Amino acid sequence: MRAIIVHGMGRTPLSMCLLAYRLRAVGMKINLFAYTVTFENWDSCTQRLRQFIENKVGDEDFIVVTHSLGSVLTRAVLPKISHKPVACFFLAPPTQACDAAHRLAPRRWYRLMAGDMGQLLANHEFMSNLPVPEMPTKIYAGDAGFTGKYSLFEGEPNDGVLMVKETLLPGIPVQIVPSLHTFIMNNRMIASDIAEQVKTKHAQLD
Repeated sequence: MRAIIVHGMGRTPLSMCLLAYRLRAVGMKINLFAYTVTFENWDSCTQRLRQFIENKVGDEDFIVVTHSLGSVLTRAVLPKISHKPVACFFLAPPTQACDAAHRLAPRRWYRLMAGDMGQLLANHEFMSNLPVPEMPTKIYAGDAGFTGKYSLFEGEPNDGVLMVKETLLPGIPVQIVPSLHTFIMNNRMIASDIAEQVKTKHAQLD
């Protein structure tokens, strides 16, 4: 099984290397997609992701594993590719115009760093209209963020960036893991769960 791996905003494929190593260790073929929100716009990035997937997978069975903004890019691209993944795994995905994006969007440094993709994360209409994957999909949401009186999230379970409720999609199962947003891809439990589910899916395809 091939795995297309897409990193999050402000990160590089290096951030996904431990996860990639663990998936490669169980026999998966790995392709890491790279992009930059600072120097690339939404349209060019989604077009490149579409071409990347089509060039790498051909007619092979494959999965997509994403972190954060990578899931937003992937959801936009999935309807445009003819050969669909057998499953998607979204790690800490923003699935609505999240509170963190709303707080950051007006700040000049954020606009410069995150470009138009960062602004889209605060756009309720845009986020609400993203397609929900039709293939089997699983969400992993972290809850290791600080809560309480002095937390920006008050009593809401969160990963330090997103509240758990901001990662949910209708009809999509979610697994809560004790991780922070920035490091959720390094959680060994997630890699093991993806590997187990792919093994089951591969057996069904055979």
